[in-house]
Amino acid sequence: MKISIRGDKLVVTKAIKETIESKLERLDKYFEKNADITAHVVIKVKNLDQTIEVTIPTNRFTLRAEETNEDLYSAIDKVIDKLERQIRKNKTRLNNKYKNVDKMDIVLDFDVETNEEENIKIVKRKNIEMKPMDEEEAVLQSSLLGHDFFVFKNIDEECVSVLYLRKDGSYGIINVK
Repeated sequence: MKISIRGDKLVVTKAIKETIESKLERLDKYFEKNADITAHVVIKVKNLDQTIEVTIPTNRFTLRAEETNEDLYSAIDKVIDKLERQIRKNKTRLNNKYKNVDKMDIVLDFDVETNEEENIKIVKRKNIEMKPMDEEEAVLQSSLLGHDFFVFKNIDEECVSVLYLRKDGSYGIINVK
């Protein structure tokens, strides 16, 4: 697996780079063609907190995890654990979805502990009427409802949009065209 490491308000030292590379090697066993996969790592610093984001795009799906801690090395360990847990937890779903696909980037023939697999169910379904509105009105509606996200028909972009509240308190928009 290729690894791209970038520091945001932080100089990535040789020790940090080597630690990240050695920890990411744990994930190599899950990927068939390691040379074709690139892990994108971003390390950020804000006050005392150090955040590591790891994104691993494949041909069929993207793995992503983020961890914040005062100790960067602890955050690295936790983010690798999260990625491995994602792969193991979703093994059955990935296997069912891609069982007839020839070119698969991930190895799905590993054992999964039975307590890690959860029986995921959709417990509620909602039908909504989307009235056309601009982004400002969508922010207002979302905050009035107390939701982290809001789906609306965007009159400015002429599409369906999803407004979501980011961890930093600002908003993001996903446009569905």
